[in-house]
Amino acid sequence: MRSRILFLIFIFTIVTIIVFNQFVDEKTRVVVVLKDLDTEYWNIVKAGAEKGFRDFGIKGKVVAPRYEDVENQKELLKSILNEKPDLLIVSPLNSESVSILDKFYENNIPVMLLDTDDPWENKTAYIGTNNIELGRIGGMLLASQLQPGNEVALISGDINHPISGDRIKGAKISLEAVGVNIVTKAVDLPNYSGHVKEVMEEILEEHPNIKGVFADTDIKALGVYEAIEEFNINMPVIGADGINKMIELIEGGMLSGTVAQNPYDMGYISVEMAKKVLSGEIVERNIDTGVDIIIKGNATQRLAFQRELLR
Repeated sequence: MRSRILFLIFIFTIVTIIVFNQFVDEKTRVVVVLKDLDTEYWNIVKAGAEKGFRDFGIKGKVVAPRYEDVENQKELLKSILNEKPDLLIVSPLNSESVSILDKFYENNIPVMLLDTDDPWENKTAYIGTNNIELGRIGGMLLASQLQPGNEVALISGDINHPISGDRIKGAKISLEAVGVNIVTKAVDLPNYSGHVKEVMEEILEEHPNIKGVFADTDIKALGVYEAIEEFNINMPVIGADGINKMIELIEGGMLSGTVAQNPYDMGYISVEMAKKVLSGEIVERNIDTGVDIIIKGNATQRLAFQRELLR
């Protein structure tokens, strides 16, 4: 009888371990929250994160709110908090989203910021671009095609946002260093090429001597390009991000270049860092994923790489 009881206890223990392990395996260890999954940039970030999940053996998922919907991202974060993941990677739309991250910290869930940094003191790390450096390189690329004294325009979104503001700050540093005159700035523009096209048309009428433009995103740069094409003007337009449509114009010789973040690397490296944190390692608080210059000489290779990721 005693042997039978011991045998049953043994079987019960084994079954309990198996069920527990299945529960652990099914639990999402890492959740990546992006700004949206409607644009190619964020889908490339997603591709990098998912490759990281596979390579580092992490069970995770990538989610996003409706296109740049702050309230939806906040609700999404609250829902994820209830899932109790082991670690959160997030690209906050603004400070409202960041305020919710304190709840993760209080529940001992490490939080890493991706693409968009914030001075939130409890972040484990920021993985992304140094946007002042990106703007500085973009300004240098534009200045290399101009002469001292030439006039240029700067086009951007919210100048108080850490991404737009830093990119414009960096571009100004490079342009002013070589004597290029910034005669006008259009700020607080939505990331929509049609609206930027209208604004750029007004700028061209008011400042007919403009010789170049720096825009804080490629989408805005495309709006600028549409305007100068309509005015039958040929001038360098430098954007940022390296989206496919911009690279296609560079490949075709219509535009000279752009500066690009590395969204695939951002996604991949963020998961690599998550693996280290979950293993008890300490990671650097600021992880720079670099900036690439895309010109006609390397446009075809970059375009092929990104198209493959988006298939």
